[in-house]
Amino acid sequence: MKFLVLENIRSAHNVGAIFRTADGAGVSKIFLVGYTPLPTDRFGRTQPEIKKTSLGACEEVEWEHADSSSAVISALKDKGVTIVAVEQDASSVSLKDFNKPEKVAYIMGNEIDGVSEESLQLSDAAVEIPMLGHKESLNVSVAAGIILYHDLV
Repeated sequence: MKFLVLENIRSAHNVGAIFRTADGAGVSKIFLVGYTPLPTDRFGRTQPEIKKTSLGACEEVEWEHADSSSAVISALKDKGVTIVAVEQDASSVSLKDFNKPEKVAYIMGNEIDGVSEESLQLSDAAVEIPMLGHKESLNVSVAAGIILYHDLV
């Protein structure tokens, strides 16, 4: 069982792309935290950028909005889910060396600031994608795809 926690993602296009990938990778539910754009607005109207980029996957994958990552993390831990921050950190292990738990929630952070320090502290593990070039990171939607499909190939 796989979950995603999208923490303060800025771009609706990134959110849509992640929904599409999450659908293909069998994600059970996506938690949209903080100011992460939602597939619908407060009046129930569809967010066009998310719907277009997700090719409608935002209508297939269950999602929930939360103001706080800590509340989501706590609720998932109570259900026996291992929380894994996708972040470059001193405690991170390489994705190559990571063995996915049966029940896992991956936290994907803001495009600029990454996963919050609070969420890193509350996580059971941190994993990073090896980078071979000059850049230190990937687009969040690309990183989500690599993480979600790592255990499927």
